[in-house]
Amino acid sequence: MAPELDDETLAFAHRMFDLARYGGAEELAAYVDAGLPVNLTNDSGDTLLILAAYHKQAAVVEVLLARGADVARANDRGQTALAAAVFRQEGGIVQMLLDAGANPDEGSPSAVDTARFFDLPQMLGLLQR
Repeated sequence: MAPELDDETLAFAHRMFDLARYGGAEELAAYVDAGLPVNLTNDSGDTLLILAAYHKQAAVVEVLLARGADVARANDRGQTALAAAVFRQEGGIVQMLLDAGANPDEGSPSAVDTARFFDLPQMLGLLQR
C-alpha cells in the first residue's frame, strides 16, 4: 500500500498538474530540472504530458519532451498523450509527439483509432505520414 501524502505535498502535486493543464511551461520546467519526476502521474494515471497535450499546452509539451517525458506512457484508461492531442485536433502537438517517437498505434484507443472514430481526416493524415 502506498504511503499517505500530507496536505502540503498533495497541494504541491495539484499545482504541478495545473501548470500542465493551464500553462506554466517555464515554471514546470524549473521544477522538473530541480527533481520533479517528468512522468509524474495523478490518481487517474494521467501524466503531465497527457494533461498538457489534452489541454492544448504546446509550450508545456515541448519542455516536458525536452526533459525526457515518456511519449508511450498511457493513463489508467489506456489513453496516450498522442491520442489526447488527436482528439483535441492539435496538429502541432501531434507533430511534436510523433517527432519524439510516439507510436500512433499504441494505446487503447490508439491515436489512429481515435482519428478514425471521430472522423478526423486531418489528424489521420498526420499520423499516417
